[in-house]
Amino acid sequence: MDALAAIGCQDDADIRIDEAALHLAAADRTRADLAPTLDWLKALSARLPAALPTAQDRAQALSDLLAKEEGFTGDREDYEAPRNADMLSVLARRRGLPISLAILYVATARRAGWEARVLGLPGHVVVAIEGSEKLVLIDVFADGRLLEPAELAGLGTTLARGRPLRPGDSALLSNRETLVRLLMNQANRARQGGDAPRALTLYRRLTLIAPAMPPLWWERARLEREAGDTAAARRSLAAMRETTMDPDLNDRIRQAYEALTR
Repeated sequence: MDALAAIGCQDDADIRIDEAALHLAAADRTRADLAPTLDWLKALSARLPAALPTAQDRAQALSDLLAKEEGFTGDREDYEAPRNADMLSVLARRRGLPISLAILYVATARRAGWEARVLGLPGHVVVAIEGSEKLVLIDVFADGRLLEPAELAGLGTTLARGRPLRPGDSALLSNRETLVRLLMNQANRARQGGDAPRALTLYRRLTLIAPAMPPLWWERARLEREAGDTAAARRSLAAMRETTMDPDLNDRIRQAYEALTR
């Protein structure tokens, strides 16, 4: 867990999201030598053409490399499988969720010196390749297809169940937010499947990599309380108190803490 705690201490700009995602996957394995995988990822980005002038050219080259040459695409047959959010499994199978594939695309582009971000949508993410003239978007789940701006609005409307895409529905994610979204996929599936111990394990990892996000501590404390570990739940609430200056939230934390001491 030292590697995950180290991620939590890093400034967002210093986080290498593919390496961090590999450490998250390694946490589920007794022993995992990540060095060969990291070497392969570095060699992968070195295969991108040098000095491409526009964001459109870069996005196309990235899609050609990862989707056409390497075969990375979305897992449509078994979308809910936890392995689709496990970076080691994603790299081995060439199949994954939008968020895990987006991490691969963004990290590969950045190693080539390009500006790339994850753009979050309702229930979906795409990759944004940045240039001086515009953003070019890639739907990594759909075989790396490049999207026209008008298509993004239509995609967002579909994902938002028919309502128009609102300004707050799409946002460029920070590195930490991207990793949280990756791990939350597994945590949500564990909760929905009734696997509370697994969900708690994942929330403990979430609070390691994103210790300044109060909702993660709140859910961790709830799961610890349900597991009968009130001492751990109190510690999580105390840690949560350190992350917020919101008086209303602090009052909720105080009430929950006091309820656990009765």
